[in-house]
Amino acid sequence: MSESDPVPGGRPGDVERATALSGELTGQGVHGVVLAYVDTAGIARVKTVPTAKLAAAAAWGVGMSPVFDTFLADDSIVTTDVLGSPDGDLRLYPDLDRLTVLAAQPGWAWAPVDRITQEGAPHPACGRTVLRRTVAKAAARHGITFRAAVEIEWVVAREGTDGDAFVPAVSGPAYGAARQVELSDCAADLLAALAAQGVDVEQFHPEYAAGQFEVSVGALDPVAAADHSVLVRQTIRAVARRHGLRVSFAPAVLGQGVGNGGHLHLSAWRDGTNLHAGGTGRYGMTAEAESFVAGVLGHLPALTAMTAPSPASRLRLRPSQWAGVFTAWGRETREAALRIVTGTTGVRDRAANLEVKPVDLAANPYLALASVIAAGLDGLSASAPLPAETTGDPAGLGADEAAARGVRRLPVTLTESVEAFRADGVLREALGPVLADAVIAVRLGEARSAEGLDDDGVAAAYRWKY
Repeated sequence: MSESDPVPGGRPGDVERATALSGELTGQGVHGVVLAYVDTAGIARVKTVPTAKLAAAAAWGVGMSPVFDTFLADDSIVTTDVLGSPDGDLRLYPDLDRLTVLAAQPGWAWAPVDRITQEGAPHPACGRTVLRRTVAKAAARHGITFRAAVEIEWVVAREGTDGDAFVPAVSGPAYGAARQVELSDCAADLLAALAAQGVDVEQFHPEYAAGQFEVSVGALDPVAAADHSVLVRQTIRAVARRHGLRVSFAPAVLGQGVGNGGHLHLSAWRDGTNLHAGGTGRYGMTAEAESFVAGVLGHLPALTAMTAPSPASRLRLRPSQWAGVFTAWGRETREAALRIVTGTTGVRDRAANLEVKPVDLAANPYLALASVIAAGLDGLSASAPLPAETTGDPAGLGADEAAARGVRRLPVTLTESVEAFRADGVLREALGPVLADAVIAVRLGEARSAEGLDDDGVAAAYRWKY
């Protein structure tokens, strides 16, 4: 067989297109292409090919073992009935629509991949495939599309300072002008790189924790939003390294204090109309939007197995730290797990959305978005009622009032999240049995790896993994 007669797995016309792109990239001084995906543990994994081999990758894929579906963050391996064996192979097929020249890594381009079996079928543990399938079902069954964005928070340290300890590279206060000035050159290079890569940055600012920053990007379809989450982090790492800095996206880099979030913003649309605005429900939501929010709220305990999947996530998910650790919702309520964002008068038809707060960047963004969408669609299908709004800090509610409102604490341990996920048939069905079993095995493996560690030990163990 020849490259013009590829095995199943690539998209029609990709070989010819990749051949043309290879020539264009070479002319731009690009020598290699990073093929990227995120594993079950939330670690970004890559293989690379020379630019001249892009057409071959589009035709045949690039080999990678399926064992990475059951890798833990420390690269140890757990097993399921299907995954974790040294046997077998997968093919990584680059999505040429998302191919991006990396402005902060001269000589390199980047593309997310779909993982395909050697026989040409979608790999059942490919999170990108699961998200695409979930979005397609929403369109087919409900006529609904989505716009999504993932917030990126990280901390900045000096490269090589005190070994693996975290020493902030900047000293200014939260949201302080001093901190912005201290990182000014690096931040300007980051904004320039993201712009050159076609990433629509909406905000960039110093955040609350020591050495912490946040970037917010424009909303896209969910698969593209997850892709951008991976690309933005790749870019932040590269820019920081060129400035002699080290970054961490870990949920917590210290045993105490505010951690790094990865909040999801999501809105449901039908025929070009935002269902979260212009309705007769609370804060302009339509009845369908209210039921969607109710669905997410009802599945939140199980969702944390995808959205807060690391032992370090538990260091972040603490009351009264704006992490959203209670099953509550409210308009602009930053202590509730679900924040209703209406937007400013005049742009609400475009800006209104749902923010899911108990999410961090140890999460695989494809799995997190797929699971949240599946949860919301379950509520929409059942016309689930949205309970009463909670304002202020839910931690201050008395036991009787919290019970009356249905407000309860999200799982405190990773094992509790797994048990909630085991009991949630909707989410397990959305992921499929192979991937659901991998999620359970990896989360329990991470929990075992952290046994015996105090909070500082957990933070240290995961500080530079994400």
